[in-house]
Amino acid sequence: MNNSKKNYASIFQLDGVPKFSQALPLALQHVVAMIVGCVTPAIIVANVANLSTADRVILIQAALVVSALSTLLQLFPIGNRNGIHLGAALPVIMGISFAYVPSMQSIAADYGVSAILGAQIVGGIVAFIVGCFVMQIRKFFPPLITGTVVFTIGLSLYPTAINYMAGGTSSPDYGSWQNWTVAFFTLIIVTALNHFGKGFFKLASILIGIIAGYLLSLCFGMVDFSSIGSSALFQIPQPLHFGITFEPSSCVAIGILFAINAIQAIGDLTATTSGSMDRVPTDKELQGGIMGYGVTNIIGALLGGLPTATYSQNVGIVTTTKVINRCVLGLTAIILLAAGLIPKFSALLTTIPQCVLGGATVSVFASIAMTGIKLVMTEEMNYRNTSIVGLAAALGMGISQTSALSAFPDWVVTIFGRSPVVVATIVAILLNVILPRDNKKK
Repeated sequence: MNNSKKNYASIFQLDGVPKFSQALPLALQHVVAMIVGCVTPAIIVANVANLSTADRVILIQAALVVSALSTLLQLFPIGNRNGIHLGAALPVIMGISFAYVPSMQSIAADYGVSAILGAQIVGGIVAFIVGCFVMQIRKFFPPLITGTVVFTIGLSLYPTAINYMAGGTSSPDYGSWQNWTVAFFTLIIVTALNHFGKGFFKLASILIGIIAGYLLSLCFGMVDFSSIGSSALFQIPQPLHFGITFEPSSCVAIGILFAINAIQAIGDLTATTSGSMDRVPTDKELQGGIMGYGVTNIIGALLGGLPTATYSQNVGIVTTTKVINRCVLGLTAIILLAAGLIPKFSALLTTIPQCVLGGATVSVFASIAMTGIKLVMTEEMNYRNTSIVGLAAALGMGISQTSALSAFPDWVVTIFGRSPVVVATIVAILLNVILPRDNKKK
């Protein structure tokens, strides 16, 4: 018996298999922290694209399955870890990213889900190329630039959250007092747990807030369970169910975001290793992680899953607990995969009223914007840098919130006029290259 016990690895070691009894609660902790964020972009896109109930279930199911497969590749790379490989071999969790939601909303409204998936394949190729040359390219994306982009993403998601809090623009009772009551009740629960909760309650604040809001919405008769009864108990993902369409302007818009998020992944991978392993990631780990990110998004698009990215909230868990064992996070991926193979679970998620999602996610979107501000503030806020951030955000948000490009061709509107992120990214990069730097020591 003693010999068998010695075979178990520590949860604080990167490699090896720990005890299941230790790994399971830690894996569930990661699931609780990310599952709402993982499925919400799929729900938002499904609403914008006016998908049928069955297709909504399939899109959510694919989101869970693709997130699980992407996480497994990052944890357990393909190839020689000392040579070229796909995956970082670091303790990270991948999930459907909110960073793409503003652009995906405009593409879904104009061209449908198939155009998102086609653009995602192009974006995956872009990310793979960035991974190949990451050390040469990353100098063009300092924290000032990535912070500006993340800040703009957060700002651009606010209208989505507010419309959801009001019940959803397509809802006949949009703006009703019942919707606002449920939304603010959910928001209050989430905020209270974030600031006063400890341990599990703080970690699961969004999940608990959604459950509380869901129960209140039941009292108002807002929940329709019909989709659950018509869903199967088990179903594997349906490749190419939504089709693939390569719409040029959509490919450009999403491709630019993939380049940005590939660089942003460096930040999450660095935060993971420095916070939990007291070192910075090696060039091979960064390269493998970003190349793997590109490949899994190409495969994910074929399976009907939306774009993924590293999940910062799970990075926070790893750096706080110092639990870096890859099998623990691998168990998280297995749980997500199992959930994705059960359509009734995905169907249950589609019954969550939009006002509940709005109340829960408005704080998430605010956190995204503030994360951008934190990144920006890591650099000196002199006149040059404030000009870059201010002009990029102003032009990005200003153009996307108006019909200022209505006289231009449709492809121009799709790339530059629907999502503020593309304009903000391009402006920030150009200004950072053009504007002179003040090298004088203050």
